[in-house]
Amino acid sequence: MKGLFGLFKARADPTGTGAPAPAPRPRRRTAFSVRSVAGQVFVLQLVLLVLLGVAAVTALVLQAQGASVREAQERSRVGAEAFANAPGTLAAMQSADPSALLQPRAEAARKKSGVDYIVAFSPAGYRWTHPDPRLIGKHVTGTFDEALAGHAHTSTFGTPVGQAVDTTVPVTDAHGKVVGLVAVGITVRSVHERVAGQMPLLFGAAGGTVLLMAGVSALVSRRLRRQTRGLEPAELRRMYDHHAAVLHAAREGMLIVDEGGRLLLANDEARRLLDLPQDAEGRPVTDLGFEPVLAQLLLSGRPTTDEVHAAGDRLLAVNVRPTAPYGGPAGSMATLRDITELQVVTGKAAVAERRLRLLYDAMHGIGTTLDIVRTAQELTQFAVPRFADYVSVDLIDSILQGGEPEGTMMRRTAVTGIHEEHPLYPVGKRIDFGAETPQAIGFGTGEPVLESDLPALTGWQEEDPVNARRIIAHGIHSMMVIPLRARGILMGVASFWRSERPEPFEEEDVAVAEELVARAALAIDNARRYTREHTTAVTLQRSLLPHGVPDQSALDVAYRYLPAQAGVGGDWFDVIPLPGARVALVVGDVVGHGLHAAATMGRLRTAVHNFSALDLSPDELLARLDELVSRIDSDETGEEGGAGVTGATCLYVLYDPVAGRVAVALAGHPGPALVLPDGTVSFPEVPVSPPLGLAGGLPVETAHLTLPEGTRMVLFTDGLVEDRDRDVEVGLRQLRAALAGAVGRTPEETCTDILGALLPERPSDDIALLVASTRLLPSDRVALWEVPSDPAAVAPVRSDCARTLDTWGLEDIGYATELILSELITNAIRYGSPPIRVRMLYDRCLICEVSDGSSTSPHMRRAAPTDEGGRGLFLVGQFAERWGTRYLARGKVIWSEQALHDGQGETGPEAVEDLLDQWDDAAL
Repeated sequence: MKGLFGLFKARADPTGTGAPAPAPRPRRRTAFSVRSVAGQVFVLQLVLLVLLGVAAVTALVLQAQGASVREAQERSRVGAEAFANAPGTLAAMQSADPSALLQPRAEAARKKSGVDYIVAFSPAGYRWTHPDPRLIGKHVTGTFDEALAGHAHTSTFGTPVGQAVDTTVPVTDAHGKVVGLVAVGITVRSVHERVAGQMPLLFGAAGGTVLLMAGVSALVSRRLRRQTRGLEPAELRRMYDHHAAVLHAAREGMLIVDEGGRLLLANDEARRLLDLPQDAEGRPVTDLGFEPVLAQLLLSGRPTTDEVHAAGDRLLAVNVRPTAPYGGPAGSMATLRDITELQVVTGKAAVAERRLRLLYDAMHGIGTTLDIVRTAQELTQFAVPRFADYVSVDLIDSILQGGEPEGTMMRRTAVTGIHEEHPLYPVGKRIDFGAETPQAIGFGTGEPVLESDLPALTGWQEEDPVNARRIIAHGIHSMMVIPLRARGILMGVASFWRSERPEPFEEEDVAVAEELVARAALAIDNARRYTREHTTAVTLQRSLLPHGVPDQSALDVAYRYLPAQAGVGGDWFDVIPLPGARVALVVGDVVGHGLHAAATMGRLRTAVHNFSALDLSPDELLARLDELVSRIDSDETGEEGGAGVTGATCLYVLYDPVAGRVAVALAGHPGPALVLPDGTVSFPEVPVSPPLGLAGGLPVETAHLTLPEGTRMVLFTDGLVEDRDRDVEVGLRQLRAALAGAVGRTPEETCTDILGALLPERPSDDIALLVASTRLLPSDRVALWEVPSDPAAVAPVRSDCARTLDTWGLEDIGYATELILSELITNAIRYGSPPIRVRMLYDRCLICEVSDGSSTSPHMRRAAPTDEGGRGLFLVGQFAERWGTRYLARGKVIWSEQALHDGQGETGPEAVEDLLDQWDDAAL
């Protein structure tokens, strides 16, 4: 290689002994040897630079001389005009002694302006001023007729010290009469002296430029010397001739490719073998129409020997070697040898290569999803038309549901053909293949079935003769049946058919089909397992989520829950009725998908229900929920293989329809959106707390808001406003726009509007959406009394209560209500502390509340027969559907709920006595 394309020629053996000739002593040349190409180029560049520098300096000097004369003329004219028109000059010339007045002024002006002289003289030609006082009064030399005529006159003349410029201007009175003249002269040498002061800088700059350009030329010449290795022009010419003769006379194609993938050189044989265009050299290899494999080999520079590649209708043996180790630049050289004669032998190798490529492509084209049907479709679509004309997949029914295989009944899961019209069973058809069919044989034995001549096979035709005749008439002549088996589980069969391809399937095709089906079977089994787990998770999640909205009158509620495409997640929501006609709205999110997320969601939802039953404030409820999550994390991560709660958020909203107030607290969750009745949309500021389990004991804060009736509260999880292709800020802006355009819409319609505007095509996370429109309990359904801390005050309150119940039309439960209030008020007076208040709410049920300033809670106990008290709460528990205690910031509220119409029969004094009789020890 180096002898062929290197820069030194091989020497003949001078002794004829076969011993290598002694290496010639290399001729050492300096970088600027005039015999080398680089030296000649450098000398030429240097001469040109010197000539250009001399020409430039000469031009600048001539230009400076011309400029000096013009500057002297301008200065003398300006000086003469300035002195002639200066104030006092005319008066001095008209005075009795002009010399006495003008001589000092002329000398002062001459010294300041730098001119050589300023001479003022009379129209008769006698001097009034002169630098040499002895010449004052003498007659001037020369003519000044033009100045006497009233025109300025400038002349240039020679002097012993060089050229001089003189300008004479007239001085006229008001009538235009010339009363005197002023002449100003300056030598060009004075101006030259200023220009000459700049000449060293000029010559220095010119010399520096020449040196700089000489240095650049030296660098260029040095690079050229390295590239030509200091060779003389004759040597370069001789080497080029030798290189061209060897290169183009060789009967092997030769290519040189640089490290950037561009073709640098191709000999005539390479152009013939590869059918290269005339402008191939300098173009990228990928633009020359090579086979992709050959182009990749040339670009990689990978050393190879006699590797066979196709080039059109030829077969080439390709050898590639890198050029850098042999003294050349980075790149590679390839030799090409035509071996088309071996095409017959390598035909089978090409077929094997196509089959291997088919299997390689199948690794990327089959099993891209965890969907059973989609995977079956990918197998059929991949094999048609590359391998077969028609392909069908039949699976056991239970496999499609994620279960284990049961029975032999199959369902056509996928079918693909070169034509849409075909006689094969359609997708979705349940098939019970007969015992003589290839599908039944293959499924029963678990072995492939090859039928090269399908019309000659009679057993399968007898099972379904009508369809068999259609298949034969369609031209299908060969088929294979490959069982779908993975991890020892036989799940179905895949059938391959050929019609328009004349060659039948062979044993080699069976091996390829088995590889394809094995890949698809493994993916189908993975999808089956995923389907089973997904179904289990969905069932678990649906059992844990609310199945509807509980009855309550404080809010008009609508909701949506949409699972993610990736699987079951941990989003949840809840509507929880609370005592006092209040309602809690809850939305939460557990990070992750699958069974663990669904189970964690169920635990948290249950915990929220339990904490809500304790009637905790939103901040205290979330604080306890945070402690619970931290404890779960600590317990489960401590177990071997345990997984804690990877992350959870929660938004808790408590609405009171009596006051129209809402309390909001959140833990790492997006806050709610509010839509006022006039259509104003806002996202109220709610104090932010860390997600559950991460607060570390930090307090949770609550925001309190007062809402007008008809306000819609929108609670949602982050999956609604955030997606892999959408930032949360963009999602919130879209949500605001959707809500702003939904004025007067119901909660159900609002849910539809929001999802229509924000739902992504393939949600990557669960979406929980809760929309609630507020209602207020009418004031005429609320009764409130202040009760003095005096047992005598019980009777008046009972009377007021009875009248209120009559007004509400609830006389049926009057006696029970009076009894309940009597017991609760008596307990508050006896065991509580002021202030004591009684409130009755007429809602879906009758709610009685007695509040006092004490935090002690009453407990039901069994009274002894001799006890005078202790039976009141028993009576409350019997006559009320529910009762309990709610703690306030100061004090407590004991509440009870009763059905609006008494369905328990008589509730008079006799019934009370019967209940008390049941409470004594004898009865128990």
